[in-house]
Amino acid sequence: MKNNKLKTIPLSTNPMASLSPPEEEAAAAAASFHHRRSKRYSSSTTNGLAAESVPDKRHKISLPPSFISSSEIESEFSHHDPAFARINNGSFCWQLRFLRQPDRFFFDELKPNISASRAAIKRLINAEHDDEVSLVDNATTAAAIVLQQTAWAFREGRFDRGDAVVMLHYAFGSVKKSVEAYVSRSGGEVIEMQLPFPVNSAEEIVNRFRTGLALGKANGRKVRLALIDHVTSMPSVVIPIKELVKICREEGVDQVFVDAAHGIGCVDVDMKEIGADFYTSNLHKWFFAPPSVAFLYCKRSGAGGNLHHPVVSHEYGNGLAVESTWVGTRDYSAQLVVPSILEFVNRFEGGIDGIKKRNHESVIEMGEMLVKSWGTQLGCPPEMCPSMVMVGLPVCLGVSSETDAVRLRNLLRERFSIEIPTYFRAPGEGETDSITGYVRISYQVYNKPEEYHRLKDAINELVRDGFKCSSLTD
Repeated sequence: MKNNKLKTIPLSTNPMASLSPPEEEAAAAAASFHHRRSKRYSSSTTNGLAAESVPDKRHKISLPPSFISSSEIESEFSHHDPAFARINNGSFCWQLRFLRQPDRFFFDELKPNISASRAAIKRLINAEHDDEVSLVDNATTAAAIVLQQTAWAFREGRFDRGDAVVMLHYAFGSVKKSVEAYVSRSGGEVIEMQLPFPVNSAEEIVNRFRTGLALGKANGRKVRLALIDHVTSMPSVVIPIKELVKICREEGVDQVFVDAAHGIGCVDVDMKEIGADFYTSNLHKWFFAPPSVAFLYCKRSGAGGNLHHPVVSHEYGNGLAVESTWVGTRDYSAQLVVPSILEFVNRFEGGIDGIKKRNHESVIEMGEMLVKSWGTQLGCPPEMCPSMVMVGLPVCLGVSSETDAVRLRNLLRERFSIEIPTYFRAPGEGETDSITGYVRISYQVYNKPEEYHRLKDAINELVRDGFKCSSLTD
C-alpha cells in the first residue's frame, strides 16, 4: 500500500502550527486529514471536473484557481489497496493513521478548534445557532444521547409507562439495540413499522408510517419520540423525512429524531427545512472525515437542554455541545478537520452539492448497467436512491438466508477481491422465483466504472459455472 508523506498546513489555517517538531508534524497531519494543502493546482480536469472555481454560496471560502483533477483524487486515496474494487463507501470510508497529540494541544488548542468545526457544520446544515451542534464519535453515540433523555423521562415519571416510541423496522442495528437498552427497559412501548422492500414509491412509506403512529397512539397512549432514518442502511432507501416530520407535528408526537448516519455528503441536509428536534449524521462516511466523528443537531427551542453526553467528565452541566468537547483523554483529531474538509470539497465543481449530484448519477448508471446484465431490478426508484443503490442478484444464485448473503459477500471478497455488502430479502407469502439477494453498491469520487464491471463479470461467472449459495460453508 502506498504511504504518502503528510505535509503541514500553512500557519494561517493550521490550529497546531505553534507546536514544535516532531509534535508539529504529527498534530498537523491529523488535523489536515492528509490533504496536502500547500500544493497549488493548476491543471485542467476531466470527468466532469471543471477548470474554474464556483464559490459555495453557504460557505464563503477562498478557493484555489482550479478544481481537483482526476490524478489528484487518485493521489488523495492512494492508501486504498489497489488490488480491491472498493465499491462500499457506505460502510467504511477512507482511513487515516491516528497520531499522538501533545499536552499543549489538549489544554490550549482543542476547544477553540472544535468550536470552529461546529461553526462550520452549523453553516453547512443551516442551523440557527452554533450551540445547536455537538460533535460526537458517531451516529450511535448521538442516538444514545437522545434515547438516554427519553429513558430518564420514563424513569422520572414525566412519561407514562406504556407511552410509545415509534421507529422504522429498517433502523440501524445498533440504534435498535439502544432503543431496547434505554426505552424498553424504562417502561416505554416500542412500535416498529415494517417497510416494504423493494419500494415502489415514497407514498408506500408515508402510508406505513401513518399506520405506525396510529398503533403508537392506541388505547390513549402518547407517542413520545419518533425515530426516523433519513437513509436506511440495509436495504438502502431515502426516506421522505420532511413529510414524515410534518405528519409527526400534525399527530402530536412530542419529539422527532432523524438518524442520518449516511446523511451529510450523500443527501440534502437542511435543519430548517427538515424541522426535526434532533438530527445526527456521521462525517466519516460521505464527508471525507477520518473516523470517527458525527454531529448531533439539537433544536434550541426543544428539550435539548436536558441532553447530556453518556460519558460524564469535567464539562458536565455546561451544555451538550461543551460536554462533548471533552470526554477524557482520547484522539480528537477527527473533530478538528471540518474546516479543511470544506476547503477540500470546494475544490470539486459545485462543492459538496456537485459531488452528491455526480455520485448519485454515477451510482444509478452503474446500478442500471448491472440490472441489465443480470436481468434483475433496482430496490427502489432512482429518486429514492442516495449515492448507494440496491441491485438485485440473479435468482439462480439461490440466496435463501442471511447466512447465504454473508457467505456470498465473503466469496466475492476472497475470490474476486470485491468488497460489497449483500442483503437477503425474505420472500413474501405466495412468492415464487422472486429476487431474494441484493448487493448495495456505493459511488464516491474515487470510484471508476471498471470496478462495477468487475462486479458484473464476477456474478456472471458464478452464474455460468452453475454456482449455488448452498455450496458455501464457513
